[in-house]
Amino acid sequence: MYAVIKTGGKQYRVAAGDLLVVEKLEGDAGAAIRFEDVLLVGDEAGAVVGAPLVDGAVVEGTLIETRKGKKVKIFKKIRRQGYRRTNGHRQPESVIRITALNGAGKSAAWEGTVSLVTKAELDARARGLAPKVQAQSLAEAVEAPVVAEEAAAPKKKPAPKKKAAEASSEEA
Repeated sequence: MYAVIKTGGKQYRVAAGDLLVVEKLEGDAGAAIRFEDVLLVGDEAGAVVGAPLVDGAVVEGTLIETRKGKKVKIFKKIRRQGYRRTNGHRQPESVIRITALNGAGKSAAWEGTVSLVTKAELDARARGLAPKVQAQSLAEAVEAPVVAEEAAAPKKKPAPKKKAAEASSEEA
């Protein structure tokens, strides 16, 4: 089952379980979002088109994160005048996991669990930059604190001086 919703002046085709990036919506991570502007509800059997909206149709989702989008560069130039200006912009956007579709006597729900891991954290993990803390090693560190004197490595003996090295080689 799928639906076409309208949000932020744009239309999106969604199904249960889809990850959707839309214009910024208000709310914190984990908040429930309801889209009531449903323009179409359909499945394999056919589609119900609203005029302009499908009565009683609702698409539900969970807000995963609000972030900034890709950077857009604005460059202005007037040739032969020495005029150049560079500017940039990052549009705020929200990432939503669609959890349920209801309307026109049909319904569909997503069976999975919503993970609130942000894209920045996933990218850091992919590059190997995220800290990897295991629960077992953390528990061991709390149980057995290391004293600075015990952890210190034994000191090395200093290297022999040149004169002492020459004297020992002459004796031999």
